[in-house]
Amino acid sequence: HRGAIRTVAETAFESDAARLLRAVRLAAELGFSIDKETEALIQRQSYLIARVAGERVREELLRLLAIPQAGQLLPYLDKLGLITAMLPELAQAKGVEQPKEHFWNVFDHSLKTVIAVDFLLRQGAWPKGPGSGEKHTGEEILAAAPWSAELAQHFALEVSSSSTRRLLLKLAALLHDIAKPQTKAIDAQGRMRFLGHAKEGAATTATILERLRFSAKEVKLVETMVRYHLRPGQMGQNELPSPRAIYRYFRDTEEAGIDILFLSLADHLATRGPQLNMAQWLEHARIVNYVLTQRFEQAALVVPPKLVDGHDLIDIFGMSPGPKIGEFLEQVREAQASGELATREEALSYIREHLLSKAA
Repeated sequence: HRGAIRTVAETAFESDAARLLRAVRLAAELGFSIDKETEALIQRQSYLIARVAGERVREELLRLLAIPQAGQLLPYLDKLGLITAMLPELAQAKGVEQPKEHFWNVFDHSLKTVIAVDFLLRQGAWPKGPGSGEKHTGEEILAAAPWSAELAQHFALEVSSSSTRRLLLKLAALLHDIAKPQTKAIDAQGRMRFLGHAKEGAATTATILERLRFSAKEVKLVETMVRYHLRPGQMGQNELPSPRAIYRYFRDTEEAGIDILFLSLADHLATRGPQLNMAQWLEHARIVNYVLTQRFEQAALVVPPKLVDGHDLIDIFGMSPGPKIGEFLEQVREAQASGELATREEALSYIREHLLSKAA
């Protein structure tokens, strides 16, 4: 007989609204169900979440996301009104239709992206819906996706108390399209566009996480994931990205580069759903695998060894201190990453012949 969770007193949630989230989490952790009356009470009182201190909501949200199949729980949390009570900014995404390559609307797509993250991080299954006509098995889809001991270790890393890379990726998955409703527009060709939704979504994400008292490091990571979630898809259009493109990608995404590659794969699965095109998926996975291999095996590509510094530019070339120095050093690093130069002498002649001659 499966256990049930029920409130002891009608006023249980009014006296501590964090119990609204805790009830669902405990039920999920223990494999219990919530009895019907308590469920109805949660639905009626979900709005009380707004009264709970931000850090307590953060704590409960992270504990919910820590459940291995967290993604599968989200539709139930939503049925109880708890997702939009915690994250009112997501409410606007409900029912927002998307172009035909999308199987789900913006809100449902956001929940499915979390399920896809669980799946890609080897935490849960890719659900087969009844009669959804899915042509490919979870095993086939997963076989193409990257995984290794190094990646498992990366996602298990603690970021701050009670949060890991894995949990923050799930959170980014939930929030990555949060600005789509505000940025939706139809272009001259009659196509639906969401221009600037990643950048605007990053700002909204930062606001939400600051309200929920996430640490500065957590906010920066999740915000960066949302800001650049489209970048991996732009990196290699049917060909492997160049060393320079990979260097720029990790430079711009900073600490979040690996995580964003996984977010882009999860986004792909949650976009196409049962209409997944296997050839497109294999191509996307091939590019991500390649970029990850470069990241782990070519350290010099991501952080090129220092050949020259600002003092050299001032002493040897008589440059004056200012932003130009930083720009020149960045161009030297890019040229290093793309294999155009490898020694100090080559760096100096590159500056002389390519940079100073252009600047003159």
